[in-house]
Amino acid sequence: MMIILVVLLLGSIPSIAGSDIPIESRNDNDWWKSGIFYQIYPRSFMDSNGDGVGDLRGIISRLEYLSENNITGFWLSPIFKSPMADFGYDISDYYSIQPEYGTLADFDALRTKANELGMEVILDFVPNHTSDEHEWFKKSEQRVPGFEDFYVWHRGRPNPHNSTAQPIVPCNWVSFFRGSAWQWSETRKEYYLHQFSVKQPDLNYRNPAVVEAMKDVMRYWLGRGVGGYRIDAVPTLFEVVPDADGNYPDEPLSGNTDDPDDPGYLVHIYTQDQNETLDMVYQWRAVMEEFQQRIGVRERIIMAETYSPIDIVMKYYGNGTVPGAQIPFNFHFITDLNRDSTADDFKRTITYWLDHMPAIDGIVPNWVLGNHDQHRVASRFGEDMIDAMNMILLSLPGVGVTYNGEEIGMDDVWISYNDTVDPAACNAGPDRYQYTTRDPERTPFQWDSTKNGGFSTGDHTWLPISPNYTQVNVRQQLAVENSHLHVYRKLIAMKVGVDFVANSLGIFVQENVLIILRHAQINGSLKSIYTIANIGNQQATINLTKYEPSLQEGILAILCVNSNHPKNDLVAMDNVVVEAKESFVLVSINFRPEVIQI
Repeated sequence: MMIILVVLLLGSIPSIAGSDIPIESRNDNDWWKSGIFYQIYPRSFMDSNGDGVGDLRGIISRLEYLSENNITGFWLSPIFKSPMADFGYDISDYYSIQPEYGTLADFDALRTKANELGMEVILDFVPNHTSDEHEWFKKSEQRVPGFEDFYVWHRGRPNPHNSTAQPIVPCNWVSFFRGSAWQWSETRKEYYLHQFSVKQPDLNYRNPAVVEAMKDVMRYWLGRGVGGYRIDAVPTLFEVVPDADGNYPDEPLSGNTDDPDDPGYLVHIYTQDQNETLDMVYQWRAVMEEFQQRIGVRERIIMAETYSPIDIVMKYYGNGTVPGAQIPFNFHFITDLNRDSTADDFKRTITYWLDHMPAIDGIVPNWVLGNHDQHRVASRFGEDMIDAMNMILLSLPGVGVTYNGEEIGMDDVWISYNDTVDPAACNAGPDRYQYTTRDPERTPFQWDSTKNGGFSTGDHTWLPISPNYTQVNVRQQLAVENSHLHVYRKLIAMKVGVDFVANSLGIFVQENVLIILRHAQINGSLKSIYTIANIGNQQATINLTKYEPSLQEGILAILCVNSNHPKNDLVAMDNVVVEAKESFVLVSINFRPEVIQI
């Protein structure tokens, strides 16, 4: 049984027992390396004015909640001015706040209060495309000098049936939102590329003016105090260079579907993961480093959204000479695991990332359970796995990322086609929308059992509230000790409050039980901390002395809500009984201690 080693840089901070021990000074640039980042979907988090749409003032009113959860920083899905064709991912002005969300003054107030509470604000940077209502696109469409090539334009191919008719599309490329990725402009009499909605034309990163314009956007918001960026749709930044005649090649068929409008119809070898994309991320990191050195602030971070092959994702960390994204998102808990996965599958998924990490000083792993584009944890894995998934997420070294609502176990909400607003689902039509919709995981946050779950005082919300909001909400879970929220808070207290030993991590499986082992200094004594998660449907008995023969007893420090074990129960380490779907954190002891508090 192999012990997997990863480097963690953790200081000595208050222990699991809550005793006061000295806090060692740390390089502040390491602030993010074992942090917990929380994604806020602003439209659904908190509505301050009763219009049924979440806003910045609403987020401000709930910052204490995030602080009490010990969140390191939160990233906001786009808040910039937008026609909302894709709910903020179609930006018409990178320098203004969407009016229904608030004002620049509201943003400044949000950033200031978050920083006062010890949290960083991360913005969603959408560089691949703008809205077709952006000033840049309007100028490019009209061939205004300096903007002619701001976007990817093509004259199209001659119509083989009528040489005087409108040209046909340049090639067979398909949009993520179905149909051709090319749209004809009557104004310019050419096609523009849109890998997403027709309302989201792709910027041309082979134009240095575009590169510099987007760097200026980054500099502007860095100057307003943001702690970094989550960068959207990184793999699609560049397309293949056209041939000598200015034409683009067709992409090969995937063989996965016969539907030519489905994005899965093609293998996207010419529209994703081009080599230049890596260099662009490295350039953005250089912008961040130049800013922090010039201003003298702590490290600013990049979170990169990339669902690319593992060898490509790892290059986003950097190339050994030039640094890249500190957090190239690890989506393998999303893409590789589900309710049918076994403990061995979980182990393979964890070690897959660790085994591929490059030998670059200072990098750390990251673990992402969900986001606004993916079904919720409770719906993907089952409600009886909510705590187990959070235990796994928060017991592993490095960065953990939580999507708002996962800490209380929110699940997907069924939404009729008539109430559907996601453009990907609307484009699919009433018979297919449920295969592509992202609305179920975007419904309003459930704060309490009052009207609209405490999200809004309005008579209508932009998406329906879950019908279970009276049972699943923050207030209800704070009122009882045995709740998903309390388990989540205890796990974060352990993650950020325990002095874990660098280079110690073991991942094991017995029967269908996943076992995560880490060592930590607690009150001056070396302890073993085991996170145990029975992924299976049968009771299992495991023996932890296989890994550490000298162990005798352990104490159950954190228990999932469906555990029948008493908290702080002593168990023999060679005979640990784990019920079906049960999970807990077990701390080794060599004597009977005082009650452990987390």
